Amino acid sequence: MSLQIKYCPGSLKDGFSTYSGAVLKRMFDNKKVNHVLPFSSPDTEGPQQEKFIENRKRISISGVQEKLSIVLVKNKLQLTEPEQQGQYILKPIPRDIKKVSQVPANEHLTMQIARQVYNIPTAENALIFFDNDKPAYITKRFDLKPDGGKYLQEDFAAIAGKTKDTAGEDFKYEYNYLDLGKLIAKHINAAEVELEKYYKLVLFNYLFSNGDAHLKNFSLIESSDGDLIMSPAYDLVCTRIHVNDSYMALKEGLTVDSLNHPSFSVLGYFGYDDFFDFGLQLGLKDSRIIKIIDQMRTENNSVYVLIAHSYLDNETKLEYTTLYKDKLVRLNTSYKKVNSIYSKYINYP
Repeated sequence: MSLQIKYCPGSLKDGFSTYSGAVLKRMFDNKKVNHVLPFSSPDTEGPQQEKFIENRKRISISGVQEKLSIVLVKNKLQLTEPEQQGQYILKPIPRDIKKVSQVPANEHLTMQIARQVYNIPTAENALIFFDNDKPAYITKRFDLKPDGGKYLQEDFAAIAGKTKDTAGEDFKYEYNYLDLGKLIAKHINAAEVELEKYYKLVLFNYLFSNGDAHLKNFSLIESSDGDLIMSPAYDLVCTRIHVNDSYMALKEGLTVDSLNHPSFSVLGYFGYDDFFDFGLQLGLKDSRIIKIIDQMRTENNSVYVLIAHSYLDNETKLEYTTLYKDKLVRLNTSYKKVNSIYSKYINYP
């Protein structure tokens, strides 16, 4: 392998030529797993191709991006065989979008920022490389029980009753984030705690230009106690780098009427007031809303450190940084400056 590793491909910490001990513990059950896979990428011709084809048929995870099922045997990662339960999902470089080679590093970086900077619970993940140097994103399945069984998990497209038959080809985008939040409140006992997590994740997706945060990218999962909770976050990507998509994945935006909200009508984008009102409509306390928005709208140097340590190329690092700064400006913009219920809380820019 010719690629030089200077930062841990899991945590992006400085001074590592492979995975750090902490990453090996979280991701690979403390086994000394190499950051290079013992096979080449799926686009490489050879005898491995047939195995890739069979593997794709077995994986049950939905989505348009190619996914492969991986199992850890001793300290080696390998494609699952028939009747073998996969422990990891491997996502190689996709096709048919801009900067395809940057997608694995983009998803890895965005997931690490969510976890390390904003304390958002995420699926365990890392960057890994095929033996021909091509990167892939690898994530540990969080629906597997220690005894090999599976926790009950259901995404919000299923919970909302959205399918191709009921809502057309774009079924997973035909909704709004407030109604999704109402489904959380309906199905979760400790709804206040989980709604705060959800609110923060919606803000994060906006701040980091994830325009693909659709209904299937939010899930409920059974806890070890048998209660339903929000699943760890997954599929967090700065999609704006790869496609010219909307800044809100769900077509109705934050609420069914959010595109007519006074703030959006004046500014032409979602700003501070939109998210404040969205939090109130979710039923969150105004003091908690303010605390969460303030964390998200404050420029954080740790974000820049992780971008610098990421495996994005220099051009994409700059674009990622520019998009982040643009969203900070938007979250710090309020069209209400006087006689506002927010005036005692917010220092307007």
